[in-house]
Amino acid sequence: MSSEPCVFLVDDDFAVRDSLKLVIEAAGFVCRTFESAEHFLESFCPGNIGVLLLDVNMPGLDGQELQAELSRRHIHLPIIFLTAHGDIPMTVRVIKAGALDFLTKPVSSELLIKRVREALQQEVEMHAKTMEEQALCRRLSGLTAREMEVMTWVVSGLANKEIARKLDISHRTVEIHRARVMEKTGAANLLELAHICETCRLCLDPPFEST
Repeated sequence: MSSEPCVFLVDDDFAVRDSLKLVIEAAGFVCRTFESAEHFLESFCPGNIGVLLLDVNMPGLDGQELQAELSRRHIHLPIIFLTAHGDIPMTVRVIKAGALDFLTKPVSSELLIKRVREALQQEVEMHAKTMEEQALCRRLSGLTAREMEVMTWVVSGLANKEIARKLDISHRTVEIHRARVMEKTGAANLLELAHICETCRLCLDPPFEST
């Protein structure tokens, strides 16, 4: 599959798939259609950015069962349910399970495209944030154990002399480790270094100091 944001449409009714695909593509979105939940699962590549338009009542796996299967596989994909026979209990169940919306067929083109656009925008922003976090965390992967230790004390606010005393190393050695930490992480200052650590959810509590 393409890495371009895509609308994945799963519906067993050919006429519905065909008409909705035309509406979606006319709005400028890429759309891929599937006649069953099983076909979608066989074709979908985890990590693709998109939104899933999902019929509720289908032969084989129905919409709710596909939602549960995606959750079981830890596949995050925003879901907008489409159905001609929805009810409040069903709506509550799928929304509680993480669906973005529950639209009743026939849905207006304007409402459908509005919901799709909102979902894709949210996904694109989330994907960009994830990529940024991963890039920042890769900067920490090259640090040695000692550099990580020094960084933890630096971010906690200790001066080089205090760190040297706690680690029983020379002041000059701390300076070298600190310089390497800044170089490897690409941080221009202490604030940026703290941001990287926080973004990567690195524990910033100073190492336990025995008495």
